[in-house]
Amino acid sequence: MRALNTDLSIFRRFEFEHPPVGVKFTFTRPEGMQRLDKPLAFCEMVREAQRRGTAFYFSKDEEDCFGTVVLGMKEAPVFAEAGLMGEKFEIFQEARANQRIYQHVPMLRPGVVNYVAFSVLEALTFEPDILIVLATPSQAEIVLRAMSYATGELWESKKTPVLSCAWIFAYPYLTGKVNHLVTGMSFGSRAKEVFPPGLVLIAIPWDKLPGIVASLEEMVWDLPAYYEGREKFLEREARVREECRLLTLEP
Repeated sequence: MRALNTDLSIFRRFEFEHPPVGVKFTFTRPEGMQRLDKPLAFCEMVREAQRRGTAFYFSKDEEDCFGTVVLGMKEAPVFAEAGLMGEKFEIFQEARANQRIYQHVPMLRPGVVNYVAFSVLEALTFEPDILIVLATPSQAEIVLRAMSYATGELWESKKTPVLSCAWIFAYPYLTGKVNHLVTGMSFGSRAKEVFPPGLVLIAIPWDKLPGIVASLEEMVWDLPAYYEGREKFLEREARVREECRLLTLEP
């Protein structure tokens, strides 16, 4: 794996309660890293990395949910794609509704990824394919604003009621798009009590990291409009409007 070269230290400034986690997809077995020694769901690997504070990796033998399907390590059981589980768990009205999500769920091509490595930011030694951030809404606003600060890029959130791991890991990896979702709104991870509810989970692909880091280093994090109060904001808004109006009158 390529050694970490991107300076991600700016993320320490947030003082997140739950540390960011770097994720790496590999075809070959990672060297010099401990293999996971117990079965866990793909989404639980983030919490495991935060608990350990050190890097580890897993293969298809350690993942015990549908993460191996999303990763292309195993085929989905026919009964799952038929929608039977979603109906039995009463997530969907009928199996047909559960079936439909498989038109949308992003998955990696079979055989391309055989191992996945995880590490919290403080112990990260490799260039991550995905950086997972668990943030409060105020912290998440800063991260997402950094994404669009220099580009005007759209903020978008994509997920399905189940298979949230596909949208946390596979979607940003395959598309190069930042994704975010609210914890506590995904069936499996909520049932397994993986994340505290009400946080914003942001998945940042590697090609978006440099731009976000650069914007975080340049932009104002705590905008005056957010803390000066309504009346002072209205006064500031009036001044800004007038300044902009006058600019339109210049020859």
